[in-house]
Amino acid sequence: MASWVLTAMDLACQKAQRTLFEGVSFSVPEGSWLHIEGGNGCGKTSLLRILCGLSPAARGQVRWLSSSSSSLQSTLSRPDRSVLHYIGHALGLKPDLTACENLCADAQVSGLVLSREQAVQALAAQGLQSRAHLPVRVLSQGQRQGVALARLRTSPARLWILDEPLVGLDVQATATARALLQSHVDAGGAVVMTSHHDVGLQGLGARLQLGRA
Repeated sequence: MASWVLTAMDLACQKAQRTLFEGVSFSVPEGSWLHIEGGNGCGKTSLLRILCGLSPAARGQVRWLSSSSSSLQSTLSRPDRSVLHYIGHALGLKPDLTACENLCADAQVSGLVLSREQAVQALAAQGLQSRAHLPVRVLSQGQRQGVALARLRTSPARLWILDEPLVGLDVQATATARALLQSHVDAGGAVVMTSHHDVGLQGLGARLQLGRA
C-alpha cells in the first residue's frame, strides 16, 4: 500500500473577508499526482501556498512527510526543501545570474553541491543548453519557465508543488515538461499542480475542482 506524502484536512481560505474555499480535504500518496482546477480567483494559488507552509489557512491542517522519518508531520513550520519543491508564478530566479548559476544557487539553498556541468546537463534536458550561460533577464518567459523546471531535475524532494508549470512553453518544451513530471511520478514521487491545460499525466492521480459545492 502506498504511503502518503501530503494530507490536507478541512482547509479553508479567506481573503479580504471573502471565503475562497472551505472544507478542502485530500491525501496524496507517493507515485501519484493531483491536478487542482478552477476558474480565476477561486483560490488555486492560495491553496498551493497553504500546502507549502507559505500562507496560513483560515482553518484546517496540512501534514507532509518529514525528511528524517516516514511519518507525516504537522505544518508547525515550513517543510524542508528535501521534502518539498515549490515553483510558483514568480519562479524565484535571479535575473542577473545565468541560467546555470541559478541552478547552482538553488541547489546551495537546498544544502546540495551542484557542479556547473550538472547544471548544464539539467538545462540541456529542458532544451536550454544554448541558453545555459546567458543571464536570465534576456530569456523569454517560456525559457525562464524551462530554467525553473530544470531545477526539479536536481532536487531531492519527493513532493513537487507547481503553479501552472506549462505556462509560456512551446510545443516541444511542453512535451519535455510532461515527460519530466511523468518520470517523477513513475519513480515514486508526487506532483500537486494547478494548470489550465490537461497535463496528461498517467497512472494514479486525481482532480480537485475548487469553486464548486
